[in-house]
Amino acid sequence: MLPEIFGFLKFSFTDMLDVLLVALIIYLVFRWIRDSTVMNIFLAVISIFVLKVLADALKMKLMGALLSTFIDVGVIAIIVIFQPEIRHFLIRFGSGSRIGKKGRAFLNRILGKEEHPMDSTDVKEITEACRAMSEQKTGALIVLPHSNNLDYVIETGDRIDAKINRRLIMNLFFKNSPLHDGAMIIDGSRIEAARCTLPITGRTDIPPSYGMRHKAAIGITEETDADVIVVSEETGEISFGRNGSLNAINNINELKLLLGASLSGQDKETK
Repeated sequence: MLPEIFGFLKFSFTDMLDVLLVALIIYLVFRWIRDSTVMNIFLAVISIFVLKVLADALKMKLMGALLSTFIDVGVIAIIVIFQPEIRHFLIRFGSGSRIGKKGRAFLNRILGKEEHPMDSTDVKEITEACRAMSEQKTGALIVLPHSNNLDYVIETGDRIDAKINRRLIMNLFFKNSPLHDGAMIIDGSRIEAARCTLPITGRTDIPPSYGMRHKAAIGITEETDADVIVVSEETGEISFGRNGSLNAINNINELKLLLGASLSGQDKETK
């Protein structure tokens, strides 16, 4: 009797591989949203799915049909609820794969978009501008994209399309400038846009001293592979952000090293 009821537990190699792959996916999703507010929703979805499998195995047709209805209707709700996480995952997956990086470069060549890689002179201009703004306690938020396309962010601000220059950076972030509020996007050796709006992180474990600039910096590095420089208006402290985290910069040489390492990483991708 029991072997007949739990006959679905007789796994073949394919069944075992199937279970391991599903378990791996669930584990990766857990890691992805473990600090998110949607964790409880995800656990509820997994619980309903497990009940559906058990109901089908025990041939409980009515319960299986009811749970199937919940699952079918819930697919759309899950897509809506998990939209930021799904988008984040797809962006990371595309940027982390060689196919995604090569695909963007290929499309740029087809569309005739010229690439202007950042050089050591540009790094010096950016760091010297940050040094001066730190001394003057001028708030600044600079985004340095890599493989991810930030056109959707650039569209929220004002196009600049100018060569990197420390005086231009300082003037754009000067408190009386109409473009000082928001983020500056520097792509390669060009200042693409200013006064751009960035996504705000939903995390609750960040230091209370972080203001909206810092939260926006964390938000854009959570969604994309961009690096971010933040200059605090209150303290003049410079922070460097990457992969959803911000770290204080002790001196300007440290910032130069970080930007130099980022620059060398870009060079490797283009080879």
